[in-house]
Amino acid sequence: MTQVNGDTVLQSEVLEDLSDAVNYQRWLADLVRPHLGDEPLEIGSGLGYYAALWLPDVRHFTATEADPARLVDLKERYAGEPRVTVRQLALPAPAEGIGQHSCIVALNVWEHIDDHVGALRSAAAMLRPGGRVVLVVPAFESAMSNFDRLIGHVRRYTTKSMRELLEAAGLEIQDVHYINPVGLLSWYVVCKLLRQRPKNGLLLRVYDRVMIPMLRRAEQGRRPPFGQSVFAVAIKR
Repeated sequence: MTQVNGDTVLQSEVLEDLSDAVNYQRWLADLVRPHLGDEPLEIGSGLGYYAALWLPDVRHFTATEADPARLVDLKERYAGEPRVTVRQLALPAPAEGIGQHSCIVALNVWEHIDDHVGALRSAAAMLRPGGRVVLVVPAFESAMSNFDRLIGHVRRYTTKSMRELLEAAGLEIQDVHYINPVGLLSWYVVCKLLRQRPKNGLLLRVYDRVMIPMLRRAEQGRRPPFGQSVFAVAIKR
């Protein structure tokens, strides 16, 4: 099977369409940054936005992509950057790069994968002992929309189902919590009620410039009871 289900052209369009969400991208990047270590690998790097934010903090970065077209874009973006390796990777996968990486990170990828337990075991095999897996996934099956299905989402998560996934893959849970409750409410309105898709424009820019900084401050040291996404960190024993 391929790593990611759904219309890959639409997935690439969505990545382009959300390029205005710079504060949101920085928020997720900052949540992940303390767990990266010196030699992380990102699964589903897309157009390489997050890799660019993390690169100053690591010794070497491996960016991967399952989709051939996005892989070409990634290679072009990081051509001539000796600290970045770009390669194709689809999970679950045969053992490769066993024990090399300090962290496996995937942002909004695991919801596309049919065999998400097998994929997580494959990913964990690439970690050094004590290395970390960091996942961000969309939350709550009740928020599943037609747009989710079009871009290949086969599930959404709760903190409970994420914990079950991490435990089934043999990982030690460090942190699982919701982020961005306002984003979930917005998703219900835009994608479920109005049957629209998130995209660049004035509304997204205002939300990103005004609401995201406020949400970041509000969530510091707090764990919302619900949110747009589940953020998870687990350790390879």
